[in-house]
Amino acid sequence: MENGVRRRRVTAGDRAWRGFTLIELLVVISIIGLLIGILLPALGAAYQRARVVADAAKLRDLSMATQMYLNDFDLALPQYFVEGFDGEPTPVGALFGGKKGRLPLLEIDLVGAERRPLNSYVIGGGVTPDLDASGQPTPAVELPAFESPLDSGGRNLPVPGFEETDSMYDLVGSSYTLNDHAPDENPSGDDFPTLVPPHGGRLPPLVDSTKTWVLGTHTIYTFDDGGDELTNRGHDWFDGGGEIRANLAFADSHVETSLVVPPDQSPETADYTFLPRPDWIERPGF
Repeated sequence: MENGVRRRRVTAGDRAWRGFTLIELLVVISIIGLLIGILLPALGAAYQRARVVADAAKLRDLSMATQMYLNDFDLALPQYFVEGFDGEPTPVGALFGGKKGRLPLLEIDLVGAERRPLNSYVIGGGVTPDLDASGQPTPAVELPAFESPLDSGGRNLPVPGFEETDSMYDLVGSSYTLNDHAPDENPSGDDFPTLVPPHGGRLPPLVDSTKTWVLGTHTIYTFDDGGDELTNRGHDWFDGGGEIRANLAFADSHVETSLVVPPDQSPETADYTFLPRPDWIERPGF
């Protein structure tokens, strides 16, 4: 003790409380970064898979509603008619269900939830009218049953000013579409009607209900109308490593996920077919 002040010997235990050295901090940060680099791809893949499964659940519900509709309407799929490009009434596949869209084509931006025929089979508690008491259009009503968690929109769409979108649900009213035509190279029309007759009517007889799809994500039509650089619709919703994929509900009501969509516009693959029977394009039954 000096001048009344007691001094304490510093021990190794005392030095242990000094904290980390810079090198030790850098080592810890490097380990954390390495762990994040390992875990993030796995977490991303798990999140993507969860979205695919959630989409399939919505598609399954819509498929069940479609089966009820078929039973009530003499095997006719949900159809809403507008004036076609030839001036004749024609059913529009995009209007089978969902909300009012934004696309000013074939009345997609005019026909709302009330007039889209499948909605009453999907939505409990009634459907909001398209017009209010004064006859004015009502705002679009959100219908989550028709919005896919995978929906990331598309590009090269056929209407000036609406070539790109980040949501097909917002653009046309639904993330899903009917199998009403097979892919073709014609950007001005649909050369090969499939499950909906050109002027409406019943579903044609199907050779294999387990292979013929009825409802699917819009990605199934990515390569329609040519599929080249100017027409490829870019519906890459599935992070398929360069491949376009689709979730599909089939005529027998089962759903399959992440099916590859070939860029050659083939109407038939090992997993699915657009066609009621194999020779449908050469000998359509309508």
